[in-house]
Amino acid sequence: MALGLGLATLATGAMAQSCTVKIGGIFPTSVDWGRPIAETARFAVDQANAGGGVNGCTVDLLLRDSQSDPKVGVDAAKSLVDLDGVKVLLGAVSSGVTMPILTTVAVPADVPQFSCCSAATAFTALAEEGKTKGLWFRTYPTTDVQAAVTAKIVVDQGLKSVAIFYKNDDWGQDYAKLLTSYLDKMGVTVTESIAVNATQPSYRAEVTSALGDAPDGIVGILYPTEATVLIREWLSLGGSQKMVFANGLRSDDFRTAVGDKYLTQAVGMDNAAPRVASADAFVAAYTDHFGAAPNGPGLPNSYDAAMIALLSMQAAGPAASGSDIAAAVAKVTDPAGEPVTADADGFAKAAKILSQGGTVMYQGATGNVVFDANGDVAAPAVMWKFTDSGTEEVSYFTMEDVRALLSGN
Repeated sequence: MALGLGLATLATGAMAQSCTVKIGGIFPTSVDWGRPIAETARFAVDQANAGGGVNGCTVDLLLRDSQSDPKVGVDAAKSLVDLDGVKVLLGAVSSGVTMPILTTVAVPADVPQFSCCSAATAFTALAEEGKTKGLWFRTYPTTDVQAAVTAKIVVDQGLKSVAIFYKNDDWGQDYAKLLTSYLDKMGVTVTESIAVNATQPSYRAEVTSALGDAPDGIVGILYPTEATVLIREWLSLGGSQKMVFANGLRSDDFRTAVGDKYLTQAVGMDNAAPRVASADAFVAAYTDHFGAAPNGPGLPNSYDAAMIALLSMQAAGPAASGSDIAAAVAKVTDPAGEPVTADADGFAKAAKILSQGGTVMYQGATGNVVFDANGDVAAPAVMWKFTDSGTEEVSYFTMEDVRALLSGN
């Protein structure tokens, strides 16, 4: 079930195709943890091209840097749709960037959008109201899952009180609100929940305010840009080294900037792939292709988002509209369909079955991906810690564990 292919195979698949179809990818490639997400999407495209391409055409992935900025992301999306004529958008990562792309570009232009990493529950609400027009899909669980697991980690770390620092965007606001509710139910006091704006030169005022309540520790729902400055100030002013982080801080840049010796008591939450053969196959293929295991947020999710988008384009046909492509997602994630692997051979097999009017069950890096009516998925999770060379898993939360936390059991 290995995904890896030699360069000769990739070249042969590409040479056999005389037409090109474009898709767009909008990711924060200017930050260390964003670049692997984008390159993983490109890896999926390479596999699809090696499997014959989409409807016989080579797929060209046009990557753009969102810079984690909503305006930059929207401008990039408009350019990709209006000027480049992309059929599908992959991205973004931050919910605060993804939401305006969806509402002001993708939906009005009838372009399906597949996100690997945007977790805000606002997308679910938007879909329930019919405002996504069925064009929205994400291979990443919602902030409700993240908040529930983070709360359990806080409790397991023995913290009785915490201050929460959260990024002041859709994702951070949503996460902090849900986390506060879960912590309250679990008997943990939230001494203060503080919004953090990006690009400030200092967060001394926010840190000083949090220190005034003397919490046992903190929760950081942040990205490296603001977290590096804030955590340095938190520690320099005497804050506890007992810290729990969201997956946005599973970053080598953040780790090295703050310093390993100050992060020995820090742990974090991240979403995870199920322990199934297709997930193991992705890890093996990724390691073979990139020379290192996938150790960062959103990598398997990025692969699956890209591959499902491409399979849906294949299923919908060469003259399909965006709505047609979105409707075809059900044909490639059908639990009753023929199982297909997440590699070049699997893509070619799926193309043949779909051309004959059949359906397939894509078995990917995150297992068997099944979307609900709102384009959402569920997933397991992990607790991780920093090491002197990166991060490593500490414990694993199965789907059953996650469901129990969400239900309050």
